[in-house]
Amino acid sequence: MSSPVEAAIRGVVTKGLLHVANFNRAHRKAKAPNPFLTGVHTPLEAEQTFTDLRVTGTIPPSLNGLYLRNGPNPFTPPNPATHHWFAGDGMLHGVRLEGGKALWYRNRWVRSNAISQALGEAPVPGPASRFESPNTNVVAMAGKIWALVEAGGLPMEVSDTLESRTRSDFGGLLALGYTAHPHLDPVTGETHAICYNAMEPTVIWHTVLDTDGTVRRHEPVAVQDGPSIHDCMITQNYVIVMDLPVTFSMPALISGENFPYRWNPKHPARIGLLPRTGKGSEIIWCEIEPCYIFHPANAYETEDGTVIMDACVHSTVFADGQMGPNAPVTTFESLEIDPAARKVTRTVIDAAPQEFPRPDERLIGQPYRFAYTVALPPAGVAEWMGASCLYKHDLGTKTRQVRDFGAGKLPGEFVFVPAHAGAAEDEGWLIGYVIDTGAGTTDLVILDAQDFTGPAAAAITIPHRIPPGFHGNWVALP
Repeated sequence: MSSPVEAAIRGVVTKGLLHVANFNRAHRKAKAPNPFLTGVHTPLEAEQTFTDLRVTGTIPPSLNGLYLRNGPNPFTPPNPATHHWFAGDGMLHGVRLEGGKALWYRNRWVRSNAISQALGEAPVPGPASRFESPNTNVVAMAGKIWALVEAGGLPMEVSDTLESRTRSDFGGLLALGYTAHPHLDPVTGETHAICYNAMEPTVIWHTVLDTDGTVRRHEPVAVQDGPSIHDCMITQNYVIVMDLPVTFSMPALISGENFPYRWNPKHPARIGLLPRTGKGSEIIWCEIEPCYIFHPANAYETEDGTVIMDACVHSTVFADGQMGPNAPVTTFESLEIDPAARKVTRTVIDAAPQEFPRPDERLIGQPYRFAYTVALPPAGVAEWMGASCLYKHDLGTKTRQVRDFGAGKLPGEFVFVPAHAGAAEDEGWLIGYVIDTGAGTTDLVILDAQDFTGPAAAAITIPHRIPPGFHGNWVALP
């Protein structure tokens, strides 16, 4: 827990403190190259549009829409001594597919006021946001496309050609920010999120959007220490809240760090089961061994009321370095959450390092069988991304398939797209970017999920390297 002095300071971050932080940020000197500004992470310097894309294989004609991925790409070269991977300006990368053809690839910065000014453009309309350039996720929600970030940033609406349109606080109801990871309930059509604001250390919010984007619920939940809650998950009766030992750090902020969150062993680790329509005070907190979870794959309830959540679990993060995640151990686990006993039992599904788990999202909150993850390199690799494999987990047979793209081929997160409206689970396509470090290009790869290790259905080559980013999604278009 934070000291009383730190808590008092954090409660009112004055302009003077921010001035000190900015001064320290500007004057810190790098002792070595920043791994998230060099090599495969080197930022792109320009926006591009390519319409003559090389296609290997056959693009499924049913894929009519847009594959989008978001990630950090600093516009102005930052100080390598203080730059954190999570803090770069957002850049969207998109490929438009229609009728078995790849019509175009575009990359566009999400327009903060600073980027608009640097490009000689009028500022994007909308309320002021703590983070003006959302860099973490891009989703279709309430009939629009949104670039997202957490910790107090507002969503940015973007067009289907990747142009920034407007920032939104949804009529003022989300004025303190949204999340990077909303989850659509395929049964009700509602979109659920757990939101937090870096400057509000004692409260988080459960937010529910109706299908038309109306904020139907914005329920506060009491916390302490300003925890970083990157994601959540839902079941039939609960929203799962992950209050784990990564918290806001005033010393890190004042020292000039761009991402002022640190592993905090004094912060109790717990998983909360919040009734979907209950008060924040009704949350059921369950103790768990200290760990951190960026991303669950899915969750559901058993007949006896136990909640099962599968997730990529890190032993620690942000404990020894300041530039990106640095977990000594990462495993794919099943967490059995017992609301009666208020305890969590962890079982390792796969001990190999991996992240970015995705299921068939038509089954979010329900029993499911398949999950797809991205392999991570062994602990100690500074760049974090850099392994060449995808994994397909069959949770029914407790087996794993491995797709190795080969040396120098680095996949990011892949998303599952059903082959048609009535498709069975796993009947469809896996879509994602794969960097070719040797050629300096990137392929948008389309895999048949049921033939995971077979030949790719198609690969669409973008003639430059797309830096490793965070999250992508498929947006179906008319």
